[in-house]
Amino acid sequence: MDPVGPFPVTPSEFVWRPRPKFQDRIWLHVLLFVLTIATTTAAGIFHYLLFIGSDLPPGSSLPSFNVSLIWHGLSYTITILAILGCHEFGHYLTCRYYDVDASLPFFLPVPISLTGTLGAFIRIREPIPSKRTLFDIGIAGPLAGFAVAIPALFVGISMSRLVRVPPDTGGLEFGEPLLFKLVIWLIWGTRAAGYDIALHPIGFGAWFGLLATALNLFPAGQLDGGHITYAVLGRRSSYVTLAVVAAAIGLCFLSITWVVWTVLMIAMLFAFGPHHPRTFDEEVPLDTTRRWLALLALVILVLCFTPVPFSKF
Repeated sequence: MDPVGPFPVTPSEFVWRPRPKFQDRIWLHVLLFVLTIATTTAAGIFHYLLFIGSDLPPGSSLPSFNVSLIWHGLSYTITILAILGCHEFGHYLTCRYYDVDASLPFFLPVPISLTGTLGAFIRIREPIPSKRTLFDIGIAGPLAGFAVAIPALFVGISMSRLVRVPPDTGGLEFGEPLLFKLVIWLIWGTRAAGYDIALHPIGFGAWFGLLATALNLFPAGQLDGGHITYAVLGRRSSYVTLAVVAAAIGLCFLSITWVVWTVLMIAMLFAFGPHHPRTFDEEVPLDTTRRWLALLALVILVLCFTPVPFSKF
């Protein structure tokens, strides 16, 4: 709250006005977005070189850097930023609809990485008053991002290639969510032994979009899935949060790639506690339509989840 009026004044003369909502440092959001375009384009060029290299004869050299590589790299950038951007703007626009103060999306660039980004997020700067509002804000992001990821997945898989995997070659293998497997089967049929899909950058962008959607839908704490679960179960959602964190610890023994995510979830548990912030209508059940949407969110989580995101072969 900001005091306004002539000074000096006595306390009884203070006039208080609410701090304006939806006020952002636009330059910071634009800067992070531009940097994320750069880092994801670099990652996209790397994935395009892997893609064309999968079809070259042994001993052949990859093309040297040229302008066309940038355009191929941008195909990944457009894909992943469309998925992440629609996800976050789904949250943001729903916050605007309910007049809940929130920031514009912060995109997180990561240079020299497989993805070029750690995703994006918005800051909600005031308590969310009701379960319906919380539910709508929580589910809007995953639904919007998933709606973009589906066509991107079909386009990316159709532009990919079925290639023979040479024996005794080291490399990184990406886990395949159920939806990913289904789209591959619809487009390429059953893969013969010794053959695999060489992903086009658009396909990799869709794959990462599915993974990001699954992570956000984990029904724990302050994640989107945690908001949805609290809106459905109320205080009982705390038990779900603890169970999900325990499951994440178990996943670390299955794949080391879960360690960072699990550490973040445990840190969130210690920082905010196992209980979701209360709404004034905690005991009021959600309506039937929102319960069906919560079930849809669970189905999307199952379709997008893979127990081993990365592995060596």
